[in-house]
Amino acid sequence: MNEEFFAAVEMMAKEKGIPAEFLYEKIQNALVVSVKRMYNGKDIVFCDINPEKQELSVYLRKNVVEEISDEDADILVEAAHQYKKNAKAGDIIEIPLDTKDFGRIAAQTAKHVIRQGIRDAERGQTMQEFQSHNQEIVTAKVQGVDIKTGNATLEIGKAEALLPHSEQIPGEELQDGDLIKVYIVDVRETEKGPKAMISRTHPGLVRKLFEMEVPEITDGTVEIKEVSREAGSRTKIAVYSADENVDAVGACIGPRGARVAKVVDLLCGEKIDIVPYSDDPALFVGAALAPADVVRVDILSEEEKSCKVIVPDTQLSLAIGNKGQNARLAAKLTGWKIDINPESGFYESPSEEEDA
Repeated sequence: MNEEFFAAVEMMAKEKGIPAEFLYEKIQNALVVSVKRMYNGKDIVFCDINPEKQELSVYLRKNVVEEISDEDADILVEAAHQYKKNAKAGDIIEIPLDTKDFGRIAAQTAKHVIRQGIRDAERGQTMQEFQSHNQEIVTAKVQGVDIKTGNATLEIGKAEALLPHSEQIPGEELQDGDLIKVYIVDVRETEKGPKAMISRTHPGLVRKLFEMEVPEITDGTVEIKEVSREAGSRTKIAVYSADENVDAVGACIGPRGARVAKVVDLLCGEKIDIVPYSDDPALFVGAALAPADVVRVDILSEEEKSCKVIVPDTQLSLAIGNKGQNARLAAKLTGWKIDINPESGFYESPSEEEDA
């Protein structure tokens, strides 16, 4: 019986990825708690488990007395002799219990406590798995997509997480078995267990993808200062290098555009504008409106962070972008309110003015 017990625990430990020592501890506690109920909760029950010798013993410790005052904790001298020949009053003796005597209720209680211990261990492992990658990118495997909600269930290591439809890249169709990159935004402990807030739309995903693809970012030569994103459509990132000999934008683009192309591919074709960061707000705003050319940037209010941008008439639509997207992303990237105006002072299209 002991061989089967220890083999089962070792197999469970291997399957669940939980240390066997943890399981043995939980089993010890479970057996003690369940058997104590048979003795009115008295602290006289003990359990020893020795995996090396494959020994499991449950026993009582009782006080040897001339007269019993506590039926649970005391044993008469004469009765004690069957467990210890020379037992005398004042001694404490150990009385082994046959596991068959524990009863159905005790066994069920033990099983419940053991199962709970395993669940706690798994929750702890899941929490550790998520926390080790908090605000990082992980590769996840799509296990299934709910047809009604569009939410996807992902496998991350040995844990599971839900990718809400709202956090998926618009237009992206996930299929069972797909391997995708997700960004772990936050990790929380809930009543139902650890929960990872994951996203494919968060700006942090773009930031981390560039960190993976650009060695100069990894070694600190190039720094990503800001990211603004409208997932599935367009992203702008502002990069900077304190080393005058390093072209931050060029490093992120890579040889023949290979590095940025890899990120674009991982984001399902999302367009990415890489612009140079500057402490000079006029220079930064001008660069942020790429791919449009800018004639000049006039700072209207440093306090309110508002500016007026003049662009060639032919560049007005490009500067504003489709439905105002380019101007909107530039404003998010820089933190400045941007008023875009044509060089001639005349707008070609009132709708474009409204979009700005």
